[in-house]
Amino acid sequence: MHKITDVVDTFLHTGNLTGEQFVLLLNHAHDREVFSVLQQKAMEVRRQYYGDKVYIRGLIEFTNYCKNNCYYCGIRRGNPQVNRYRLREEEIFACCREGYELGYRTFVLQGGEDPYFTAARMEKIIRKIKGDYPDCALTLSVGEKDKATYALWKRAGADRYLLRHETANAAHYAALHPGEMKLEHRKQCLYALKALGYQVGAGFMVGAPGQTLEYLAQDLLFLKDLEPEMVGIGPFIPHQATRFAGEKAGSVELTIFLLAVIRILLPRVLLPATTALGTMDERGREKGLLAGANVIMPNLSPEKNRKDYSLYDNKISTGEEAAQSIERLKKRVESVGMYVVTQRGDAI
Repeated sequence: MHKITDVVDTFLHTGNLTGEQFVLLLNHAHDREVFSVLQQKAMEVRRQYYGDKVYIRGLIEFTNYCKNNCYYCGIRRGNPQVNRYRLREEEIFACCREGYELGYRTFVLQGGEDPYFTAARMEKIIRKIKGDYPDCALTLSVGEKDKATYALWKRAGADRYLLRHETANAAHYAALHPGEMKLEHRKQCLYALKALGYQVGAGFMVGAPGQTLEYLAQDLLFLKDLEPEMVGIGPFIPHQATRFAGEKAGSVELTIFLLAVIRILLPRVLLPATTALGTMDERGREKGLLAGANVIMPNLSPEKNRKDYSLYDNKISTGEEAAQSIERLKKRVESVGMYVVTQRGDAI
């Protein structure tokens, strides 16, 4: 039987563990001594590669139509209560213009898998944004597509792609998604994006219904194999119009522990302190930064639409997560000894 001290030492020195060792480590997520050691190492590693910089990304949630019916998601196809919207192209460009003037040098176009935004329509939008802002990075987060579509968008100028794998365990994936959605296909998308030269982001929910520490260990092993440039994790938050409405939310404490683990596992990773963390805990994002995170993604979407991009209940949509509140955001980041920069912030 592995002793926890041996497992922590092994992890600090090698940056990796076996699945069994990861389970033991995660079993000690609430052990203050273990967390303190990992937190200190995570901060050291982050400083080694990125100093105390926090990169900001302007998030544009441009459509909440989605053809998928993921069981946990508030904007799933089968939810009749959603007030659906699509931003017009001019509105998307106006968000970019405002973001650029505020100092943002990365835009994240995020939306449901909306058939209206065809490969060609997206290509046109990408070309326009990159033509107008050649010094900016453009990140897409629009789900599973075929490799030819990803290639088209890469040629048009897209730099990065976020596609959370959600869970690396096939049985767990099947419990969270309808039958037509397969974990294997999602993984294939991630490897295709890497092969095309995108900076790729994967990630998962912490505390999703049915999740075990063994499943989380599989997530960590998958991330080590994929070596994504970005990893987005946040606590699961139930949405009242889903089958998981009555489930318990994920733990902020475990999420922050996992941020430290991921920073040590993937030293050069760009690691967001997510909106879900800030939704669950007033100081959640600051705690995330103190555990190795170095990215925040404030919302540039038009204010009238923000509440309708409701992936989970009570998502914060005004205040510091709004891109316009950059001065308040800077103060919060400075309160934990870090500082906001407006560079593109590519992975090293």
